[in-house]
Amino acid sequence: MSFIYSNQFEYLIRILLAGLCGGLIGYERKNRMKEAGIRTHFIVCLSAALMMIVSKYGFQDQIGTNNISLDPSRIAAQVVSGVGFLGAGMIFMRRQSVKGLTTAAGVWATAGVGIAIGSGLYLIGLFSSVVIVIAQTILHRDFSWLSTPRTEELTLKISNEPEVMEFLEQSFKKANIEILNFKAKKGKIHTANESQTLELEFILKVPDSYEITKLLTLIQNNPNIKYLEL
Repeated sequence: MSFIYSNQFEYLIRILLAGLCGGLIGYERKNRMKEAGIRTHFIVCLSAALMMIVSKYGFQDQIGTNNISLDPSRIAAQVVSGVGFLGAGMIFMRRQSVKGLTTAAGVWATAGVGIAIGSGLYLIGLFSSVVIVIAQTILHRDFSWLSTPRTEELTLKISNEPEVMEFLEQSFKKANIEILNFKAKKGKIHTANESQTLELEFILKVPDSYEITKLLTLIQNNPNIKYLEL
């Protein structure tokens, strides 16, 4: 009996260690204000370790029973697919860009850390969690070879004057911003003294290093731009 409880004490250590590794990965995500933080990663990693322990050791009393075959890898396989559905819920479209992919992949990798520690591969689990945190920290720095353009939506209301469009094109070109698509429609004239306006909706390809708030200066630099929304 003491032997059984001593084994379970080791399993408790595995669960706690997995939770700590998950919390470590989640701490890095929390600092970047991502969808899944410390609590999510902690629970995913801890529960993955728990399920792996149950899968590997929870049915030992059934060994040798007639007409019963055991496969310890089955529950682990279901953990991987189940966490995949959890990660899919973190991926969404925002302003023509896909968001949450890195967080979803991180949750999936965290489950792998929990499975490794739950199966007794302490060194593999610890090493993997440290590598994940270091990689996330380094790869989120502003390296030119890592930067990728992003898409942004811009809504403008301008006076219907030819020089305004020319001003916008020059401003975008100067900032290395590419117009992917745009829609235009004429605004309503409420009084006889008002000039015709145009409502423009742009989808822009913006360099990763460019601060999109700089486009707000368009209103200051050209009085014919009446309204701007990012």
